[in-house]
Amino acid sequence: MKRAAIIALVFFICAFAMAAQKKTPPAHPLRLNVANVKKLPQVPGSGSKTAQAIVDFRHKSGPFRRLEDLLAIKGIGQRKLDQMRPDLKVAPPPPPHKSP
Repeated sequence: MKRAAIIALVFFICAFAMAAQKKTPPAHPLRLNVANVKKLPQVPGSGSKTAQAIVDFRHKSGPFRRLEDLLAIKGIGQRKLDQMRPDLKVAPPPPPHKSP
């Protein structure tokens, strides 16, 4: 009885983990230079740590010029970039908001 319960528990944990990994990608590609840490984890291949690393890198180094610039971020390799590519785009950042 105990063994069956343990096997069932492991099965449910694995099933939950697999379901959690399947993401619904954003309806439209996110603009890499304006997306925030709440939006970026929607992108397949990205999570909260990757999202934070992207935002931190952008603040430190300025806007991205091309998607391949993501390869400079620790934890993003070619395979992860290929996963993320369909759901991201690089566009010029919006102009700074001027105060009167």
